[in-house]
Amino acid sequence: MNQFENYLKNNLPTATSFHPHYEEAMGAMLLAGGKRFRPMLLLSIVEAYEPQLVESSLRVALAIEYIHTYSLVHDDLPALDNASLRRGHPTLHTIYDERTAILVGDGLNTDAFYLLATSALRDDVKIKLIKILSANAGIKGMVLGQAIDLYFEKKELRLDEVKFLHIHKTAKLIATSIVMGAIIVGLSQKEQDSLYQFGLDLGLLFQIQDDIIDETQTTQEAGKTTNNDEDKNSFIKILGLDGSVENANDLANKLQSTFKTFEPKLQTALSLLMEKYLYRHIKG
Repeated sequence: MNQFENYLKNNLPTATSFHPHYEEAMGAMLLAGGKRFRPMLLLSIVEAYEPQLVESSLRVALAIEYIHTYSLVHDDLPALDNASLRRGHPTLHTIYDERTAILVGDGLNTDAFYLLATSALRDDVKIKLIKILSANAGIKGMVLGQAIDLYFEKKELRLDEVKFLHIHKTAKLIATSIVMGAIIVGLSQKEQDSLYQFGLDLGLLFQIQDDIIDETQTTQEAGKTTNNDEDKNSFIKILGLDGSVENANDLANKLQSTFKTFEPKLQTALSLLMEKYLYRHIKG
């Protein structure tokens, strides 16, 4: 984690211009912190299988963090969720203005693929990484989920439709982070497919947990604007709080069972992150 944080701080977006705050704004939300869950999924797999490739993979992990951060910056905009706090800090449009926040998101989104293209990996590996990240973050992935989320505000969806929404908006990027690590170390297509499905389930659990946090924590406790989803199709809205906690526990148990089928090296790679995020809703 410290290695990635140091790499991020030493490789913030830079540009030579006379703009009064462009460069500062580009790095502001990256420096604000966050779980770094997605880049750490990737790096944990690389560390377990091919530790000599960790340094070359930091640029790839940073690309994932760029994509995730751009999505948060845009998600917080007045035209979308109009949030005032993210990662314990004021959102970009409240620090600067809405136009700056839009452009920061645009810049991080675009530059993520420059990071991938210029990483110190084989060209065939870089092409695979660009392909999977663009497919899952783009028009058939995260953006589709965001579009559904916004269009169906104040329109109640079925549970299967809510899952579809959040698989695309949240889970696909988490699944992609795991598979990108698998691609770098050369795991088989069968292993990649298994990890992708595991990642989708993990992403859904992440979203249910997030909905529970939104319902039960204050803005200060969560470090981001909460109780802001009254018009959204959340799991809380469909299942209620008790039902959402039960659903989270069921999904966590499913993930735990799948996790136990992974080879020891893969379990070692993911064990610390699973302990932190997977098991906290399992009733013991």
